[in-house]
Amino acid sequence: MDLSELRGQLDGIDEQIVRLYEERMEICSRVADYKIENGKKVLDKEREKEKLRQVCALTHNEFNAHGVQELFEQIMSASRKLQYRKLAEKGAGGKLPFIEMDKLDRERARVVFQGAEGAYSQMAMMKYFGEDVNSFHVDTFRDAMGAIEEGSADFAVLPIENSTAGIVNEIYDLLVEYENYIVGEQIIKIEHCLLGLPGTKPEQIRTVYSHPQSLMQSARYLNAHDNWRQISMQNNAFAARKVSEDGDLSQAAIASEQAAKIYGLDVIERGVNQSETNSTRFIIVTNRKIFLKDAKKVSLCLEVPHESGSLYHMLSHMIYNHLSMTKIESRPIEGRDWEYRFFIDFEGNLEDEAVKNALRGLREEARNMKILGNY
Repeated sequence: MDLSELRGQLDGIDEQIVRLYEERMEICSRVADYKIENGKKVLDKEREKEKLRQVCALTHNEFNAHGVQELFEQIMSASRKLQYRKLAEKGAGGKLPFIEMDKLDRERARVVFQGAEGAYSQMAMMKYFGEDVNSFHVDTFRDAMGAIEEGSADFAVLPIENSTAGIVNEIYDLLVEYENYIVGEQIIKIEHCLLGLPGTKPEQIRTVYSHPQSLMQSARYLNAHDNWRQISMQNNAFAARKVSEDGDLSQAAIASEQAAKIYGLDVIERGVNQSETNSTRFIIVTNRKIFLKDAKKVSLCLEVPHESGSLYHMLSHMIYNHLSMTKIESRPIEGRDWEYRFFIDFEGNLEDEAVKNALRGLREEARNMKILGNY
């Protein structure tokens, strides 16, 4: 046989596969009807495992068994997605526990930020809520999360990601731990300055204080002064305040120009961070399950079974529903070695049918899925 004849045979087989696939999906549709009427869950893990064992046993070598397993995993995944869609059409999929709002009450809001006066978090807060915002500050991110959980603040402003230093790991972990939700975000350009007491000369400096990420972002500048000791602090504004209070000409801080004004320090050098496009993304968090009508991004976290292909099958719900994933991060799960929790951002609104379908599938098939917010 020549190549064209072989391809002709493959075309004939493919036509049969498509016909049989559509027959199978028609039966799956009737299975969905039965499950809806009888209140049964879409995913039956034991049934799927048994089916995979059966079809693999029909093959004649290990290579084909592996291929058939992959094929039927995809077929069963498509079947589940069809069933989730039918659940939505018949109103049997349940409602998301989030309330849509036209706008946030920014004028009367009480807002908490981590750090001290002059922190970048304060700058982000004022840009989002306005200069006259009713606010207070706390020492730690955990304190800020606790303030909105207990109701002493309506919103918290927290840094979650920097364009050069990456994610703020602690924020991701706190979003899982607390029943607080993202309702907005604010991105601000970061320009780190080297600050010192009035009259301080660079040659007098021996110690530099700042947040670990700010030290990282300014590594190229600091490495040129290898005799300077670098000390991490919880917040840049804390570093500026310490230099001001200690009154020691050998100390300097890396912080904002605003912090210099607040604490009476000189700006020894501007733009010590190496990236001219350095920005930090801050999230606006509340203890209420709300989202704005014009929200365009969904954030969630989930755990997946510790088995081959499990993350791929989770992400397939976004592919199937034509959702654009914009970010994925992972964090280790405490107490479970080499298992990870995934944080995912994708475009969409909780009122979109495609988003509802994807979330319904993820909720059924993932471990401990949590919607972190729509904003």
